[in-house]
Amino acid sequence: MPRLLVINPNTSASVSALLQHHVQAGVGDAMQVQTITARFGAPYISSEASYAVANHAVLDAWAAHVAQQGRPDAVLIGCFGDPGLFALREGAGVPVGGLAEAAFSESAWHGRFAIVTGGERWRPMLSRLANGLGHGSTLAGIHTVAPTGAQLAADPAGARLLLAEACIEAAERFKAQAVILGGAGLAGMAADIASRVPVPLIDSVHAGAQWALEALRRKDAGAADRGFGVAWQNVSWELTALD
Repeated sequence: MPRLLVINPNTSASVSALLQHHVQAGVGDAMQVQTITARFGAPYISSEASYAVANHAVLDAWAAHVAQQGRPDAVLIGCFGDPGLFALREGAGVPVGGLAEAAFSESAWHGRFAIVTGGERWRPMLSRLANGLGHGSTLAGIHTVAPTGAQLAADPAGARLLLAEACIEAAERFKAQAVILGGAGLAGMAADIASRVPVPLIDSVHAGAQWALEALRRKDAGAADRGFGVAWQNVSWELTALD
């Protein structure tokens, strides 16, 4: 069976468990999902500094997995922000996707889209990512709520109420044709509040699972030559071994 590696770029095992459950449910019997957790970094990525470290943590997690279990058939970065996406895609040799990129692509089919997520500091980071992925013109706006994704995940009932109101407001204020509920910790919540939102509501984790299925159908989707061509110094031995 094809293997999908999901890399959680933060150090929270609970987020990894949530990703494992929802991504496996999303791909069904078509792929075997294995979720791994970053060996270092922040328990939740919520700032430029934690995002910068997460880029390294994703490469390190990939290298450790390859050293122990070999290359999977595809990789999904389990963070709505996709740290390490471009770097890993450069030399992994297999298709590499991220929750944000997958959600952007799915939402763009409906027209201009808005994003709802937790943590004000994500606003410029997601705007930059959308532009870098070619979705700058289809991104209608970003609505952040005060609690971070980790805080929202800790209070599911309160989070659903808050996020439903935020999604309705984002759709109306930005005149969006779709809204993305972004965040690994928010996996599954979109289904619970979608009936209250006047436009299609996209779950970023479900979008990531659908990307993986498409990557499986298109064997060469996003794959690059193996190897990074870097003479690493003072990093993990697994990363050094990748070249």
